[in-house]
Amino acid sequence: MSRTQSTMVELGTTAPAFELPDVVTGKAVGRDDVAAGQKGMLVMFLCVHCPYVKHVEAELARIGVDYEDKIGIVAISSNDVAAYPEDSPAEMKKQAERLGFRFPYLYDESQEIAHVYDAACTPDFFLFDGEMKLVYRGQLDDSRPRRKDFGNDLPVTGKDLRAAMDAVIAGKQPDPNQRFGVGCNIKWKE
Repeated sequence: MSRTQSTMVELGTTAPAFELPDVVTGKAVGRDDVAAGQKGMLVMFLCVHCPYVKHVEAELARIGVDYEDKIGIVAISSNDVAAYPEDSPAEMKKQAERLGFRFPYLYDESQEIAHVYDAACTPDFFLFDGEMKLVYRGQLDDSRPRRKDFGNDLPVTGKDLRAAMDAVIAGKQPDPNQRFGVGCNIKWKE
C-alpha cells in the first residue's frame, strides 16, 4: 500500500466541470446535476480495493444519508482497471450497493477528471460552496487504518469533513486550517 498525501489544492479554486457514467444507474451525471439546488458540493475520489477507503467507506455512506438534500455529493473512481481489476465499474457497483451509497458513483475511465481536480489519493475530498468555490480539501478525520509501521486506533467519525460541510450549510466558511488527507495513490495509467 503506497501512502500518498492529498495535494491541498488552493482554496477558492472553481470546481471543474465533469460528466461521467454512474456505475449503478448507467446514466451520465455532471457537476451541475450534483450541485443543482444544493448549498454546496462534495466530490470524493474513491476506489474499491484501497485499505484507506475500506477503513472509512461506512462513514462515507453515513455522510451520504446525513447530508442528502443539503450538500450535493458524488464519488468518482479514476483508477486504472486494467492494472487493478478489483476497481472495475462492476466492482464499484457492488461496493455502492453493499454500502447503500445515496450518491452517484462515477467511473473516470480516461482519468481526465482526477487530473483536472488534482486528485492524488483515495480517498481524496473536495468540498465546494454554493458558488462552486473550493472551501475544504483534506482529511475526513484523524483515524488511519492500523498497519505495523503507522496508523492508529482512533474511531472513524468524519469530524473534519462534517464540520466543513456543516459550515457550508450554515453559510459560513470552513476553518482554513486544514490537514492533508492520506490514502493510496490513484493508480494512473502508464
